Amino acid sequence: MLIFTVILTGIFSTGFMVTNKVTYTVSTQESTITWNGKKITYNHTGTIQLASGELIFDDQLLTGGNFVIDMTTLKDLDLEDKRKNDKLTGHLKSEDFFNVEEFPRATFEITSVTAEETEKGNFIIAGNLTIKGITHPNSFPSKITMSGSMVHVKAAIVFDRSKYNIRYGSGSFFDNLGDKIIYDDIEIGIELVALKKDV
Repeated sequence: MLIFTVILTGIFSTGFMVTNKVTYTVSTQESTITWNGKKITYNHTGTIQLASGELIFDDQLLTGGNFVIDMTTLKDLDLEDKRKNDKLTGHLKSEDFFNVEEFPRATFEITSVTAEETEKGNFIIAGNLTIKGITHPNSFPSKITMSGSMVHVKAAIVFDRSKYNIRYGSGSFFDNLGDKIIYDDIEIGIELVALKKDV
């Protein structure tokens, strides 16, 4: 099972004044996406590249936006042996998992953003996550800050891979897997850096 960690770079804080609608374009070079996949006995970690993204603000509120992940760039970082690394990466890209040849992109479309009362700059982002052509709603906590014309969003998305027809090694569908079970929950770690579009 894979776990992806998501860190977005944007600003949702009510402490910054934004007049009317402003679009921030996510930098694919400065942004990073990491993943972490867990089994009972160990886990794997790696990266995936961002394909594109934008964040839209209206006055002081984030009102929309999206980010697109290039699943064909999925890499493992913990296996030093090239043969084992290539084998794992190839398997994750295959039909058993993300089938990147048929579904090269995963997307998240923002539908709403709610401020948390615990700390300024903390928000719950809700939207629709699409993987392998299958879409389900998802929401996650985020930390959003702004510096000049730059927006930073840091968050962690967790989703159930089995809902996206990724069932390989899942204890929810197969019996007697023992220590070969791969957990269903997936976490995407994303760190996005977004710049005001007219800059």
